[in-house]
Amino acid sequence: MISAQNRLQLLSGNRWLTFLIIGLFAAACSPKVRTVAVQPKKNEPGKLVEKPQPANAAKPAEAKASNIALLLPFGLDHLRAGSPYTTVTLKEADISLDYYRGFKMALDSLTGLGYNYKLQVFDSKGEKAQAHSLGLNPAIRASDLIVGPVFPEDVKAFTSAYPNSRQPVVSPLSPAAPATIKSAGLITMMPPLEYHAWTAAHYINDRLKPKKVFVLKSGYSEENDYIIPFKKTIDSLSKNHIQVVYVTVIHGQLGALIPQLTAGGQNVFIMPATNQHFLTVTLRGLDSLNSTYPITLFGHPSWVNLTFLKGDLLQRLNTYITSSDHINYKDPGIMAFARYYRNEYHTEPTDFAIKGFDEGIYLGRLLATGDVRNLAESDFTGLHNNFHFQKKAGLGWINTHVGIYKYVNFELKKIE
Repeated sequence: MISAQNRLQLLSGNRWLTFLIIGLFAAACSPKVRTVAVQPKKNEPGKLVEKPQPANAAKPAEAKASNIALLLPFGLDHLRAGSPYTTVTLKEADISLDYYRGFKMALDSLTGLGYNYKLQVFDSKGEKAQAHSLGLNPAIRASDLIVGPVFPEDVKAFTSAYPNSRQPVVSPLSPAAPATIKSAGLITMMPPLEYHAWTAAHYINDRLKPKKVFVLKSGYSEENDYIIPFKKTIDSLSKNHIQVVYVTVIHGQLGALIPQLTAGGQNVFIMPATNQHFLTVTLRGLDSLNSTYPITLFGHPSWVNLTFLKGDLLQRLNTYITSSDHINYKDPGIMAFARYYRNEYHTEPTDFAIKGFDEGIYLGRLLATGDVRNLAESDFTGLHNNFHFQKKAGLGWINTHVGIYKYVNFELKKIE
């Protein structure tokens, strides 16, 4: 899961520029779809149009073209002299290119099966004003499916300009709570934080069955976004038989908890924090208790991306992490995708490329078969996560599938 609510976790490097020019402007051909770059109109800066066209085989005449608008923060204005990219906008462009490539590969695959698509790619720039402007664009409004913008504040600006609840608008990469956007047509692909808390509570109640759960708090208010739904769920599932004990930890000192711990069974802890200093000292404190009072620890989903956390320590603490986007690069499906991606683009796929592929396959097939408005009947097992959607009144469709991982042999293994 990507934990930041306003900006996605970003990639490093500047390799994207060469591939952006080659891949989008030079009209490089894939095995199934020819990409045609169209010069943007004066009032539509950074617009690119991709039209699937036959490459090697004729497509069925009855295959109706599905129109997809893809809104990504390429920031193409920064290609002009005098307006250089910043570190942040360069990384946003990196994300955009990777996601676009994966999404395009998905449509290539579906086109080979006889489906037909018209994909229009728009530059949202990562700006609310631009997102609002795109919401007024007739070409986007006429699309059968809108994917993007990427950042939640941009999605909110877009839907405020185009409040058509019958038109699906996909939030492709952000786990921001749909309540912050409030659009009945929204499709949230990344499960929000509350579903991670819900999943952890279910596992603890159903499998571990402790008498107490200790919630270790750093004092930051954003931790309540996890703590509140966790407490509500564990109380409901256990009928209040599992006691939730809140502890605000200062300087990693946990000695006051010892009278409440048991040496004869697992002591279950929840840590919804992401602050490096707090985690470093508090995990050290838990480790000192672990030899006498066995620990089982559930961490925040963003822990999968925190490089300062040490696998050996997390394994000693019997650590579980919920995740909706953990990618096992040793998985045969991922390895096959990576080989094809390298052959196509001569670079390694990132997690954003893999997400783009999964979402492109899922949404592309549903769009072509007319099922995109009834996601409840369309579960999907992807390379990076599964899709299982629930509809919430006024909030649209939300993917609720969250996996549970545990540190085994010093790496995360999926257990559920």
